[in-house]
Amino acid sequence: MSDETAPLKESVGRYGVWSAALRADDPGRAAERAEAVAELERLGFGAVWLGGNTSAQDAAPLIEASERIVVGTSIQSIWEHPASETAARFAELEVARPGRFLLGLGVSHGPRVRGYSRPYSTMVGYLDDLDRAGMRAGHRVLAALGPKMLELSRDRAAGAIPYLVTPEHTAQARERLGAGPLLAPEFKVVLDSDPSRARATARAYLGRYLELPNYTKNFLGLGFTDADVTGGGSDRLIDAVFAWGDESTIRARIDAFHDAGADHVALQLVEDDMTALPREGWRRLASLLT
Repeated sequence: MSDETAPLKESVGRYGVWSAALRADDPGRAAERAEAVAELERLGFGAVWLGGNTSAQDAAPLIEASERIVVGTSIQSIWEHPASETAARFAELEVARPGRFLLGLGVSHGPRVRGYSRPYSTMVGYLDDLDRAGMRAGHRVLAALGPKMLELSRDRAAGAIPYLVTPEHTAQARERLGAGPLLAPEFKVVLDSDPSRARATARAYLGRYLELPNYTKNFLGLGFTDADVTGGGSDRLIDAVFAWGDESTIRARIDAFHDAGADHVALQLVEDDMTALPREGWRRLASLLT
């Protein structure tokens, strides 16, 4: 994949924004979302990752509202979108705006999917179906945490977009992927230097993820304990998977992912109201990255 991923790495750049609020759930906010993605492009971000269970349909308006920024799904659930429809929609976007859409696929989580079974084998079958429909591997990335899915990201996709991970996980993922594939972990940021307040904001958001065994299993494999993944997460866990503090501290935490082998970091701003578009926060984030 190295020949195909070199231009992909260049197009997404070193930093992107991960946001569930940019999804097209509310038609009344379409203009606001369009203005926001155009501003993110001006601010220098290389990619926008649409958080939650999303699809190419959500990406299309943002692609139309901007000139160069890559719009990716993080993630599209393989259980809810047939491969044939996915490939057809991708082909439409690729003809209209070549290189602007990146399909991020994931197996989601057992508690959220009725009939959840054999996620790895189901992903393999889904990729087979995409291949048969003519969609090239270089146009998709996988939400991979464990070794088998990371290897699948290396062999059957353009790379991996791990969610809710640490620099230590990134180093392990890079070793398994090798140098060629894109490695673009998501990382959460709280723009607050007060320890109690920042951790409270982070803990309120993290709790929902600690109900999902894919994440807790991954944390335990990284050396965290059962005590770390209960009660909304220990301070140790919060401080590992969120950046908070002054600007230099936050920048250093982000840099740690690049030092560990990430090509790109998808930054998610976490605030008390996660339904709003944190445009002032994105401006602050862009400033500290430059």
